[in-house]
Amino acid sequence: MKNVLVTGGTGFIGSNLAAALVHNGVAVRILRRSSSDLFNVKSLPVEHCIGDVRDSASLRSAMKGCDTVFHTAAMVSFWRPLRQLQHEVNVGGTRNVVQACLDEGVKRLVHTSSIAAIGHPSDGNIADETTAFNWQSVDNGYKNSKHLAEKEIEDGVARGLDAVMVNPAVVIGPGDIHFNGGKILRVVKRGQSLFYIKGGMNVAFVDDVVRGHIGAATKGKTGERYILGGENLTQKDVFRITSEIIGGIPPIIRLPVPLLMLAASAFDIIGMILHKEPMLSTELISGAGIFNWYSSAKAQRDIDYSITPFRESVTRTYAWYREKHLL
Repeated sequence: MKNVLVTGGTGFIGSNLAAALVHNGVAVRILRRSSSDLFNVKSLPVEHCIGDVRDSASLRSAMKGCDTVFHTAAMVSFWRPLRQLQHEVNVGGTRNVVQACLDEGVKRLVHTSSIAAIGHPSDGNIADETTAFNWQSVDNGYKNSKHLAEKEIEDGVARGLDAVMVNPAVVIGPGDIHFNGGKILRVVKRGQSLFYIKGGMNVAFVDDVVRGHIGAATKGKTGERYILGGENLTQKDVFRITSEIIGGIPPIIRLPVPLLMLAASAFDIIGMILHKEPMLSTELISGAGIFNWYSSAKAQRDIDYSITPFRESVTRTYAWYREKHLL
């Protein structure tokens, strides 16, 4: 890799990836909107290309002369009124990226997918890259959009594109200014972790995920996907360990999933009235009660992926939030 474009370069994963590539001596461009928050890239020596993944011309312009493209841009939302826009960005945008890569002769595309595009395991089991997508019953717009975006990548590969997919788990770490995975720390710090629900999650550290992207670019096999995960933990253990590290209330009371769904339905109504995405929604918790546990063995074997322990990940993430006065 010599000349690289990172779509979504101001985002959580994209900005960390851009910084790592610059550190490795790579010439980096980032594609961003004119309204993008520059908090994570304001001191990063990268070329800024103003555009949008929904704008094919801006994509082609940004890719000119690039040998590698990392497509990290995506819209993360769990609110039904934004589904159409989310589909345009996540699915249509990926289609545009694929076509632009073919048009501009890009040698390799690394697509940032998600474990949301992989099926969930049955209780007591761990899913891997071969687990078929089985989220249709929960009617989750984000998961569906990531699943369909992978179909666009597969179509591109069938047309001759050298593309690889990576599937990060829940990601925490420095740079998560919108508190996506970082919501775990914020909930605990605010003393809102007294209640927990049945189920589990897989939590990865952003530095590992970035190295996984670079490993996929240099060692990944065309058309393959690689889970970039961390430790598999119950939700109770996630809150318990986090509270031990940063303070807050440890989880004590298990909340019935139907009661949580009822509360989420009420927040859906409030969001519709206020015309604003609520902090809790039925889509956000549509996988509640499921043990979302995944294996990163394929990535560890094929692209030298490594996993930072959850305790260390929380410690380093919290230190960054404290340094930036965000938590």
